[in-house]
Amino acid sequence: MSPERCTYAPKNILITGAAGFIASHVTNRLVKNYPGYKIVALDKLDYCSSLKNLLPSRSSLNFKFVKGDIASADLVNYLLVAEDIDTIMHFAAQTHVDNSFGNSFEFTNNNIYGTHVLLEACKVTRHIKRFIHVSTDEVYGETDSESDVGNIEASQLLPTNPYSATKAGAEMLVMAYHRSYDLPTITTRGNNVYGPNQFPEKLIPKFILLAMKGQPLPIHGDGSNVRSYLYAEDVAEAFEVILHKGVIGNVYNVGTQRERRVLDVAEDVCKLFGLNSKDVIKFVDNRPFNDKRYFIDDQKLKTLGWKQRTPWEEGLKMTIDWYRENPDWWGDVSGALLPHPNLSMVGFSYDDAFFVQTHSFSGCNDVTGEESSGTSGLKFLIYGKTGWIGGLLGRLCKDGGIEFEYGRGRLEDRMSIMDDIRNVRPTHVFNAAGVTGRPNVDWCESHMVETIRANVIGTLTLADVCKQKGLLLVNFATGCIFEYDNLHPEGSGVGFKEEDKPNFTGSFYSKTKAMVEELLREYDNVCTLRVRMPISSDLSNPRNFITKISRYNKVVNISNSMTVLDELLPISIEMAKRNCRGIWNFTNPGVISHNQILELYRDYIDPDFKWTNFDLEEQAKVIVAPRSNNELDTSRIQKEFPHLLPIKESIIKYVFKPNKNT
Repeated sequence: MSPERCTYAPKNILITGAAGFIASHVTNRLVKNYPGYKIVALDKLDYCSSLKNLLPSRSSLNFKFVKGDIASADLVNYLLVAEDIDTIMHFAAQTHVDNSFGNSFEFTNNNIYGTHVLLEACKVTRHIKRFIHVSTDEVYGETDSESDVGNIEASQLLPTNPYSATKAGAEMLVMAYHRSYDLPTITTRGNNVYGPNQFPEKLIPKFILLAMKGQPLPIHGDGSNVRSYLYAEDVAEAFEVILHKGVIGNVYNVGTQRERRVLDVAEDVCKLFGLNSKDVIKFVDNRPFNDKRYFIDDQKLKTLGWKQRTPWEEGLKMTIDWYRENPDWWGDVSGALLPHPNLSMVGFSYDDAFFVQTHSFSGCNDVTGEESSGTSGLKFLIYGKTGWIGGLLGRLCKDGGIEFEYGRGRLEDRMSIMDDIRNVRPTHVFNAAGVTGRPNVDWCESHMVETIRANVIGTLTLADVCKQKGLLLVNFATGCIFEYDNLHPEGSGVGFKEEDKPNFTGSFYSKTKAMVEELLREYDNVCTLRVRMPISSDLSNPRNFITKISRYNKVVNISNSMTVLDELLPISIEMAKRNCRGIWNFTNPGVISHNQILELYRDYIDPDFKWTNFDLEEQAKVIVAPRSNNELDTSRIQKEFPHLLPIKESIIKYVFKPNKNT
């Protein structure tokens, strides 16, 4: 369709959920076909969204990406005014039926409350000339299997699952705002869509990826459920037509009369892969409720000039070809490929890393988030407000203009963590809470239950809730879980690597930290940072390792890896932005001994300072639990951050020079 045939010509369009499957096809089409339109793409980058879906638009002058949540009223109101938005195409929603059975409140929050926020913002700003609300054919409920007449737009809405119920609820709000406030709304209800870059929780990409892996194709029930399928580019064209020719106050079905059983789809995929369907197809338990058929009448949209262009066989082949060329588009999707995935299995978006690295996106460096400081929509939830690291993190966020809040809930209380996440709506979670002992780890030897509760139960509960909510958890752990051994002798320069198993069990504190680290390996949403003997420029802080040993009467002289917080804590924030996961030795390269530190203390701080050494046997007489001494290998973090200073240089630069006694 050419721009000359338009009856409505928008100027500035806000597309919500723009990095999702259907919306990204619509966004890319409009950006390309209408260079005179400014397209503002809004997406919170949930697990099924990807900035890679918007790559065709990234270099276009009429495209801008904003990372943010439609549930943030401040953000939505700001965007409508700041970008002078006159048109909204509202795609953002939780859409996977399987997820809605186990996580229905998220669907209510995203699909109903998020839509309400948008509508209220439109009512307040009064600038909107078109509000296109994207719904689903599932709001009609199940169609009789014998009927040859599809649901027309005036049919009664009879949703049968939590997903379709929330979409119907959102439609009622849209209708109410049209009637009560004259908001110029148009609603669409669409059949199933398939095509390139769809997240593989959906049927067709799931079957394709499983076939590529040589794994069984699971079918719910007996596979007799009937659905209609439209190719993504055909649907994008439909929205282009509706945008320009749709009549305010109307509903348009976007569909096709060509139906297929789920079993037929599986067999078609097998045929194109040259597989024997009888060997590959596996029947599994059905959903709690699985509508047999959705059938809609699409004549109304056809009167606007749209028609389906892509035959099923051609569209399926193009889709398979795309997944063969882009098998890793979504990263690790093993959870989504299960017969009955849910959100906690699926994981979360990989796009914070992509977001940071792809600077060529127009507007990426000045993206507006929920804050007004232009920090790419970041919002951190930090646990450990009263702790040393937690306090420093908050200060760094404040200085860097990153919005953050401290968690109020106790980590072992799952509901309180969920309340925090619901209220704060963070993009990332940091855990700097835990028990290290009062005044040192010896306390843990006589308070074992308290130590388990904080260091094990609390940390695992937080990780599990974050996993369920699709959030990256940056967890500050410890490197005090190793001790020098035959393979890693002191002075050899051979450090313990991230994959090495803990070998130090001398203190109960270290036991709990080693235990939880091993369990966290199973959570792919966690970034574990092994901190060692933390040091900072605040020499008045009794937790500072330098402050500690400068106040001891006697010290052992042994070399260790250590962490200079002034240099590494800002890196932890950058790691969150890059979506770093797994275990990281979070120390400066190399080792430094107690005596070397105290010599620097004498040279820079107190020329009269003196100290006395004693050996490990003498130390053991004055402490309850042994202490960990080791060197950690920093190859991994150095590869990610090559400018990281060696430990001695870092201590001099960040600690002793700023505190030098002049």
